Amino acid sequence: MVRLLRPLTRGTTYTRFIHLWVPMLVSSVWIFIQPATPWAPALVLPLLGLIPAVRRGEGVQARFMLMRDEQDPAISVVPSATWRDRLRTVLWLEIRMVLGWAAAGASVWLPLITVDLIRISTGYVPDDNPFLPVPHAHWAYALLAPLTLIAFYGVFIGLGELITVVARRLLGPSAAERVAALEERTEQLLERTRIARELHDSIGHALTVAVVQAGAARAAGDPEFTDRALLAIEDTGRAALEDLERVLGVLRESRRPASGRPTLVEADRLLESARTSGAKIDAELTGPVDTVPGPVSREGYRILQECLTNVLRHAGPVPARVRVAVGERTLSLEVRNPLTDEIPRPGPGGGVRGSGLRGIRERAALLGGRASTGPDDGDWQVHVELPLH
Repeated sequence: MVRLLRPLTRGTTYTRFIHLWVPMLVSSVWIFIQPATPWAPALVLPLLGLIPAVRRGEGVQARFMLMRDEQDPAISVVPSATWRDRLRTVLWLEIRMVLGWAAAGASVWLPLITVDLIRISTGYVPDDNPFLPVPHAHWAYALLAPLTLIAFYGVFIGLGELITVVARRLLGPSAAERVAALEERTEQLLERTRIARELHDSIGHALTVAVVQAGAARAAGDPEFTDRALLAIEDTGRAALEDLERVLGVLRESRRPASGRPTLVEADRLLESARTSGAKIDAELTGPVDTVPGPVSREGYRILQECLTNVLRHAGPVPARVRVAVGERTLSLEVRNPLTDEIPRPGPGGGVRGSGLRGIRERAALLGGRASTGPDDGDWQVHVELPLH
């Protein structure tokens, strides 16, 4: 019993019934103007349904009154883009009008029948109720009054559920809108993945440099070396803070473009940071680095940053060779360092330890390139090739 009465405690039950009554406002006004043709407003609905903006208005109403959720994706709130959408809107308006008439009739006549049944049981026989022709009064008619109330309750709940189901079918997103929503969701996921890589590469590099520099300064015991180490930590930390602020800006404003990311033109900053951390970097940049397309140059910078971070993290201040070559069609990037016992392999389940190498391969794959990592002739090698076009 409690389960059957539970819909009465929900706000959507009442807003759905109000939604059914909205078309009756226009019909009621028309009946006063032209009572002989109460069906005339239904003839205007096809013309209204062909207006693209009408679908948006109906969608907003349905979301707010039928779903009580302004963000429910089951109902579209964009104008009609195709004739199919327009025809679906026309059909929706007609069905809404018919169900509105049913709701209005039920909400008026069923309560009146209930009252009349009670009056008949007390000896009064009404003559103005076309739905209740009774020959004479009798107390047994009072037993029928609860049945009409139950019927009114069923209509009250059932029509609300029915109009909601129809709204999902006729006002729901079209195939093109679902594809657009899926593409937008994919873009959001790609952006989140890119932000995660950005934070890993930038913050991870800064922390690695800080740890290596602090350990080297403590072990050296040389005030001059300590000053240089603190300066390197300060520079690296400032750059990481700039990257962090930019990424947080993107998170705060989802529509703001991610601009200002570093490119290979600024590779000297990375190399100098690694050198001040004790690594001996033999770098060679050939070709017009400044002409590399923006996306390739930005991802190349992050790949180089992750490679140098791995050198400092897993091999320490060892000699490393960096080769960046810009050709006619590809950008080639190679970083080699002496192989140590600690090889950066992914942990169980692809843990954090392997996320840097995985990120390098993901960046290369997204640009249509390829990346190879692993031991080679006694060295640990990272070789990446990215297409320029």
